[in-house]
Amino acid sequence: MNIGIVCYPTFGGSGVVATELGKALASKGHKIHFITYQQPVRLDIFSENIFYHEVKVSDYPLFDYQPYELVLTSKLVDVVKFEKLDLLHVHYAIPHASAAYMAQHILKSQGIKIPFVTTLHGTDITLVGKDSSFEPVITFAINESDAVTAVSESLKQDTLKHFNVKRNIDVIPNFVCLDHYNYNGSVTSIKNSFAPNNERLLVHISNFRKVKRTEDVIKVFDIVRKQIPAKLLMVGDGPERHRLEELCRELDTCHLVKYLGKVKDTERILSASDLFILPSESESFGLAALEAMAAKTPVISTNTGGIPEVNKNGISGFLSNVGDVKSMAENALKILSDDATLEKFKDGAYQQAKKFDIHTVLPQYEKLYKSLID
Repeated sequence: MNIGIVCYPTFGGSGVVATELGKALASKGHKIHFITYQQPVRLDIFSENIFYHEVKVSDYPLFDYQPYELVLTSKLVDVVKFEKLDLLHVHYAIPHASAAYMAQHILKSQGIKIPFVTTLHGTDITLVGKDSSFEPVITFAINESDAVTAVSESLKQDTLKHFNVKRNIDVIPNFVCLDHYNYNGSVTSIKNSFAPNNERLLVHISNFRKVKRTEDVIKVFDIVRKQIPAKLLMVGDGPERHRLEELCRELDTCHLVKYLGKVKDTERILSASDLFILPSESESFGLAALEAMAAKTPVISTNTGGIPEVNKNGISGFLSNVGDVKSMAENALKILSDDATLEKFKDGAYQQAKKFDIHTVLPQYEKLYKSLID
């Protein structure tokens, strides 16, 4: 198949999933065309069967805000026509699905048929809770897609609750490429560099927005480190970074917390860690938790959104209510206090991650694509 993928090219979960999906499809012989405003962070354009088409937004004095949706529409028309694409797969309802709809109808007027799949990742749905003016466009884009998928059952139900959806939504979960996770000597060297005295190594990865409740990570760690020797790695960056550093100073934990910034290769860090903390206020899926579990790292998380579909309480980690720092810390100590329990949860995390391996999820997308093309 000759497939166009439209996504945001950032470190966020949707961009990572779209990129890894495209790479996995390309490895099976499909031709994959990424169409976005810059090269996705995890994309190797020198890989076989992978192509990148930049959506170039020019500056026009007339516009205060550049009309990205219209520029993207024109680019989609161009790529579909001249690369002879069979199908478009767009990640996020707006502006990607609405742009795909416009491109589809422009091409239809020229005698070219192109179906498109829309994958909902969460922000496009929760956005309406903050600004209801988006509701008509999102509803229309979902209903006019040739197929719609959601990354969790929780997100599907939220979509049906907030929008007048008149079509089926298939749940195809996010995934990990377990082949990317290997446990060699480099993991030991990472562990030794951050925890030279064999301290327990805790980790958090996010974009440090308020919804991630990163302050709770620091508070949980503060309770844990008072009970057992521990270090904390904070991977990522964002608007809450300054407040986190202030909180570390208040709690006198600065010497135990290391900020690593944005890291592309998180697999090695996760593989060297003993526990992942995800205290988010909301998550449509919880991809970061799944990536931790793939690295045999158990997860302490909240029980919101799609997270319980990924992190199984008492098996791959533990679930707590949003904001319940005490419960999360107690659960962390249950896992970390002795080696036998930690190994049990590490194995449980990995066994749970196997259910979301790319080799299990990829055929679901291929089946969906073929149903629209045949």
